[in-house]
Amino acid sequence: MTTKFPILQIVDESGELINEQYKEQITEELVKTFYYNMVRIRTFDRKAISLQRQGRLGTYAPFEGQEASQVGSALALEKDDWVFPTYRDHGATLTFGANMARTYLYWNGRVEGCVPEEGKKIFPPAVPIATQIPHAAGAAMAEKRKGTKNAAIAYFGDGATSEGDFHEGLNFASVFQAPAIFFNQNNGFAISVPIEKQMNSETIAQKAVAYDMPGIRVDGNDIFAVYFQTKEGLDRARNGEGPTLIEAMTWRYGAHTTADDPTKYRNQSDSDEIREIRDPLLRVERYMKLNGFWDEEWVEKIKEEITNEVEQAVKDMESFPKPNVNDLFDHVFETPTWTIAKQKEQYLQLLGGEG
Repeated sequence: MTTKFPILQIVDESGELINEQYKEQITEELVKTFYYNMVRIRTFDRKAISLQRQGRLGTYAPFEGQEASQVGSALALEKDDWVFPTYRDHGATLTFGANMARTYLYWNGRVEGCVPEEGKKIFPPAVPIATQIPHAAGAAMAEKRKGTKNAAIAYFGDGATSEGDFHEGLNFASVFQAPAIFFNQNNGFAISVPIEKQMNSETIAQKAVAYDMPGIRVDGNDIFAVYFQTKEGLDRARNGEGPTLIEAMTWRYGAHTTADDPTKYRNQSDSDEIREIRDPLLRVERYMKLNGFWDEEWVEKIKEEITNEVEQAVKDMESFPKPNVNDLFDHVFETPTWTIAKQKEQYLQLLGGEG
């Protein structure tokens, strides 16, 4: 089946354009936008790991290595589209317009971290696997019924395709021809389980056949391929041609979360080799240098700007007002049950009566 679902590339590992079809669309401005956003989210990601190790952030899910998949797909969206992320897609949500300080707050267990910027349709990150996929189908169906041109994108990993929600979401979207992109980042592992032990299908893209929708397999470390294939899928969706399943072949360098030890289940030397040859940022750098877009002064300038932005976001996160403990109890039901009321009373007594 893999011969029917080749891995699409536009720019190869050496930075060479190998698909002339997109040459006119790849402007210097677009390439610099790619690079800026990828540097930005990698800087955010590395800072988050550092904060977690210092005890200033809770358990965190890193995404370094998957920047091309997240930035490329998010930049293809329009401002009124919907984003349904997992716990590893904060790179995509930041690119789409999420607030950085609030994103850090989320990783400190704060409900405020689930609140998007005004006017942004960003669903709270889904921690249960695949539950966001039917939600994305539903939002897309609603947009179609309202007669808009808005679409929805659902992000998920390879492990999610083993869940019933994946199949239910794709089935609903297919039946109702909902304007949705189902964007799979296949990094080879569902936590510690390699994909070959999780499914017998050779690809995830081929699962689209059962729902009579396009199934596309792209090099997820090639931001050019990710961006243009996502954009084409969104164009089809907006024109009433239904959903698309995209499988982006990528890799995360680090652990599943900061509570995980990847050396227990995979050879970490693979990450070193991938970083040297297939790193998504290096590919864009190589393309820029080959095409005369590389500007050392500009690169240093944006890195300084991004570092300042990240440091300010950390300050804003750490100076945020302390949480109200009443929030743990007051928003479970409209009218608290006696059990919750009792728990609240006991907890407040434990804290000395302070709410």
